[in-house]
Amino acid sequence: MAAERVSMRKTKEILRLYFGMGLTRRQVARSCNISHSTVSDYVRRAEAAGIEWPLSEGLDEAALEVKLFPGNAIPVASEKPLPRWEDIHRELKSKGVTLQLLWIEYKQQYPEGYQYSRFCELYRRWAETLDLSLRQEYRAGEKLFVDFAGKGIEVTNPLTGETKEAEIFVAVLGASNYTYAEALESQDIPSWINAHIHAFEYFGGGAKITIPDNLKSGVSKACRYEPDISPTYQDMAEHYGTAVIPARVARPKDKAKVEAGVLVVTRWITAALRHHTFFSIREINDKIGELLERLNTRKFKKLKSTRKELFETIEKPSLLPLPQTRYQYAEWKKARVHIDYHIEVDGHFYSVPYQLVRKQVEVRLTAKTVEVLYKGNRIATHRRSYDKGRFTTISEHRPEKHRRYYEWTPTRIIQWAEKTGSETAAVVEHIICSRAHPEQGYRSCLGIISLAKRYSPERLEAACRRAVTINAYSYKSVKSILDTGSDQQPLPEEKEVKPIEHENIRGECYYC
Repeated sequence: MAAERVSMRKTKEILRLYFGMGLTRRQVARSCNISHSTVSDYVRRAEAAGIEWPLSEGLDEAALEVKLFPGNAIPVASEKPLPRWEDIHRELKSKGVTLQLLWIEYKQQYPEGYQYSRFCELYRRWAETLDLSLRQEYRAGEKLFVDFAGKGIEVTNPLTGETKEAEIFVAVLGASNYTYAEALESQDIPSWINAHIHAFEYFGGGAKITIPDNLKSGVSKACRYEPDISPTYQDMAEHYGTAVIPARVARPKDKAKVEAGVLVVTRWITAALRHHTFFSIREINDKIGELLERLNTRKFKKLKSTRKELFETIEKPSLLPLPQTRYQYAEWKKARVHIDYHIEVDGHFYSVPYQLVRKQVEVRLTAKTVEVLYKGNRIATHRRSYDKGRFTTISEHRPEKHRRYYEWTPTRIIQWAEKTGSETAAVVEHIICSRAHPEQGYRSCLGIISLAKRYSPERLEAACRRAVTINAYSYKSVKSILDTGSDQQPLPEEKEVKPIEHENIRGECYYC
């Protein structure tokens, strides 16, 4: 069965994490929600194509795909036989039994099977899923663990007296245990992203890897082995240069640091504030800031140092530098381009180039802008509008015929008719003014003006003069006058109406 090719957006993320950040292939695989073998395949293709990070200018997603996949062939998954790893694991507990011996026996049974190095790799990957207790060592600046505390802090509405629980966000650096905490309104995506931004700014930098729990705000699809990162969270991670590798579901040891940090924050901050009454989130955070300073300068029980001392000496110099600008919160959506070359976003319609009709595009939404991307390239940018049912259209996005149509206005059409003559302009103006909407008369007016090409401006002007005289304001009437040659006949003279004199008719003097 052919292996499914990952999206080019995720392909670029693979290249960024592997070549740009130096993550291992397994770390890239976990961050990007793909298998280790797929990462290896894409890295091999990139190296063979001479692709480096950052990508060269002009290398869009379409060009990158051509370089990585010059042919149409899709990698085919291997169908080599596998041993029962449970049996291999049990045999290894026997005295004198090694993986090499078990591999030799495996090859005798399956000559077409895996070679020794791959055999060992597959076994170790399987063994990692077992419940093994390992003491993990963290390098400075490598990992940042983030999560929400289970117990929050109550905040009281000063007007109604109602109380609700504020969420407590906790972030802990792996090497120094330097801790950050913040009270939030909720666990929604904007709050989650803003808390990360505040944590990075508190630390003065970001870690190489950020490890969250499988929270819906950060992980759009929770999975024990292949969690999928939400686009907004990934966008924020790219801005700060960090890689997101979620902890596995039901595996608290993957984020033991933040679990311990949550416990410490609960004991030394949340519990310490249990008797306080707060009327706003800001009041809570002011108090948390004071207690957080006390926590980070408190000495460890088994070490002659504090979190802050370790942070200043070993962790801070190794953190990734902050970008020049703060991340601007953005939501990502997918949209299908309608036949009128507009996409619908929150009830408002935005134009894109008409060539993308029926194509699926990505939309990046900020508070003020709407960016539309197709295969990684920005194709349109609009000022965001919250008027539902309205349209925001850029003229250049329309086909040429549509642009020419929308460039016409009543004044312009009348001015063009005046080039033929005043009578032609009078007919055109009457048609436009007689319609409920001027646009309803455009087609008729343009038809009258075009008659000058078939006949002549002089004849058209004469025909319009006759049309005005007989009150025939329409394209068909003017064309009929020209077709029958009536424009070349003298206009009918107005006959003088003489008063009727009769003995039974009262004259004007009767009313004096």
